[in-house]
Amino acid sequence: MGVSAKVITVVVESGDASPSTPIGINLPNSNWIRKIRGSKSVNLGNIVHSYNKAGSEELFNEFYFTEEEIKRAKEFGALADDLHTDLHEVIGHASGQIKPGVGTPKQTLKNYASAIEEARADLVALYYAIDQKLVDIGVMPNIEVGKAEYDRYIRNGLMLQLNRIEFGENIEQAHMRNRQLVSKWVYEKGKNGNVIEQKLKDGKTYFVINDYQKLRQLFGMLLRDIQRITSEGDFEAAKNLVETYGVKVDKELHKEVKERYARLNIAPYKGFINPVLKPIYNGDKIIDVKIEYPEDFVEQMLYYDENYSFLPIKN
Repeated sequence: MGVSAKVITVVVESGDASPSTPIGINLPNSNWIRKIRGSKSVNLGNIVHSYNKAGSEELFNEFYFTEEEIKRAKEFGALADDLHTDLHEVIGHASGQIKPGVGTPKQTLKNYASAIEEARADLVALYYAIDQKLVDIGVMPNIEVGKAEYDRYIRNGLMLQLNRIEFGENIEQAHMRNRQLVSKWVYEKGKNGNVIEQKLKDGKTYFVINDYQKLRQLFGMLLRDIQRITSEGDFEAAKNLVETYGVKVDKELHKEVKERYARLNIAPYKGFINPVLKPIYNGDKIIDVKIEYPEDFVEQMLYYDENYSFLPIKN
C-alpha cells in the first residue's frame, strides 16, 4: 500500500507491568490518510499485561485440552497476543487496496464493513504469526509463539467469547462477529483434513489444532476472499460470509461455555481503574507527583464525563 507505519510502545509503570506486553491503538482510521500519510500504533504495555493475568490460570485448567497447549500458553501466550495486536494494527489495517472507482467499505459493505475489516486485519496477523521471518528478525524466539496464538484465537472464536453473550441472543459486536467468522470458517473448511478437531473429555468440549501449517493456508485463503470483497465492494458476499459464520450462536455450546465459566467465577469483561496523578507543590514549583486510585470504576467514568466531555452531544 506504500504506507509508512510506526509502532510506538508506551509503558506506564504499574506493579510488575512488562514493556513487552502492548495493547494497540491504531491511528488514523481513514484509509485515504493511511495510504497517503501512513499510520501509527500506540501500544500500552501495562494494560494488556494486567488483562492477560486476570483469570488466565483458571482458563488454562478449564478450557485447554493438553499439557502441551498449557505449557505453550504459559511460556509464549503474552508475547503471542502482543504480536497479534501489532500485526493486526500495523500491517493488517494499514494494508490492502480498493479498486479504482469503488467506494469505501463503509459505502459499499455498509453494516458489514466493520466485521469484514476486523476479519481482514486479524487474518493478516494470523497468516504471518507462524512465519519464519518473525524469528529471523528477532521479534519472537521460535514458531511456538505463533502456535500459541493459533490455539488462543480458535478457542476464543469458537468458544470462550460466547460467555459475553446472553442466552437467546446472536452476536452483534463487530470484533466478536469477526472472530467467530474466521474461526468457524477455517474449522468447517478444514474438516476433511481434520485440521481442527472437536473433542470431548469428561463431558466437556475442546477444539484442538492438529495441523498448524494447513490452518495457516486456510487463513490465507479466507484472507484472499475477504480482501477481494473489500477491494471490489461486494456487499452480497460480505453479507453471506458474516451472516453464515459470524452471527448465529451454537445454543448447546453456548450453554456449556456459560456453565463452565460460572464455576470459575470470572467476569466476561475486564475493566481498569486508572491512576490519578496529583502534583505536589512547593510554592509554584512541582516537587513531586502523588499517585492515587479512585475506589470505584463508575466513579472514575463519571468524573471523566464531567471534566473531559469536550465534544457536543448534538451535531
